[in-house]
Amino acid sequence: MLLDRIRNCKECGRIFQSNGLSKICPTCQKADETDFKKVKEYIYDNPGATMIDIVQETGVSEEKVLRYLREGRLEISGGENAILFLQCERCGKGIRTGRFCDECSREMEKNLRGAYGQKSDSYQRSRDRTKMYTAEIRKKRG
Repeated sequence: MLLDRIRNCKECGRIFQSNGLSKICPTCQKADETDFKKVKEYIYDNPGATMIDIVQETGVSEEKVLRYLREGRLEISGGENAILFLQCERCGKGIRTGRFCDECSREMEKNLRGAYGQKSDSYQRSRDRTKMYTAEIRKKRG
């Protein structure tokens, strides 16, 4: 249904038809992409730039720059100051891009894989009963 895809743009407030992935309208997406390119080029040309430098020179808000970093679209390079921009959302360690440090990412992945791989005892018992029942039916038929 089309009505469930109607959204208000998070940037400008206009109503638009969402594709399910974007929270901003196509007009704001274009402007956001332009801002992203400005920031990316500035960081590429000025690897040791501080957040204040980036914001002042590009005119892009600090919130947007941090969002680009959290999304993993940008990575800060260059020395000790580079890890002052972002902290891991789990342990607080300084990171260069994304939401989590490498250690927390690995640990969360391990935990998810472990939880996904384990099935409950009741699930296993119900599967066993089904198999036995099916085997008994086959014996009776054969």
